[in-house]
Amino acid sequence: MTGQLGRPRLHFRLTDSTNARARELALAGAVHGTIVTAAEQSAGRGRHGRGWTAPPGRSLLLSVVVRGLGLGDALLPLAVPVAVAEACDAFGLRSAIKWPNDVWVGEHKLAGILLEGRPQEGWAVIGIGLNVGTAAEDFPDELRGVATSLFSETGVDPGVEPVLAEVLARLEQQLAKGAQDVLEAWRSRDRLLGRVVRWDGGEGTAAGIDASGALLVDTASGRVALDAGEVHLLPRLS
Repeated sequence: MTGQLGRPRLHFRLTDSTNARARELALAGAVHGTIVTAAEQSAGRGRHGRGWTAPPGRSLLLSVVVRGLGLGDALLPLAVPVAVAEACDAFGLRSAIKWPNDVWVGEHKLAGILLEGRPQEGWAVIGIGLNVGTAAEDFPDELRGVATSLFSETGVDPGVEPVLAEVLARLEQQLAKGAQDVLEAWRSRDRLLGRVVRWDGGEGTAAGIDASGALLVDTASGRVALDAGEVHLLPRLS
């Protein structure tokens, strides 16, 4: 993958989903590095079909078209959250990654990532939603106590545009790295390591990720590898 990320840029004051707009552009032949941003989304999407809620102008709502994908880019789903976590840390945090690609600070979710595309055609759309200036009281009731923002964590709102620039710079760096570097960087931020997790069909202790990015879990009947799906982190015992 070559070319600078962030050009051209299409920005909306309001759109349904930046990923939907970016997919349209990709299908129409948009070049590598094209981005779509929005101040507000009416139908933002997260993983597993969930919605993504963000107060207008207080979150980074970003989708990036990447092209030239090959077998060497199989770890793209890991490289992206590493880049986002590094960008967040540039504003005074120490963030972690909840498998496979949510960015957390402590026990609170800071950013979500959604990858879509057509690998057989060598392109993907990277969707990133990152809470920047959202105050605790601005989150809907169902997210209070779960979600957080750069402002909530540091007391400073750095602004969406500086965060966008940092995310794009870090993403460009990660996309240029080899698989081993990506794996090591991801593992250094593994929020689930050593914690008890549950998923549809089992429960066990998270034991890191393998070379493909699958989550390893030690269960009563042995070690299993999860390459898809959703896992829930169980509370620590007091």
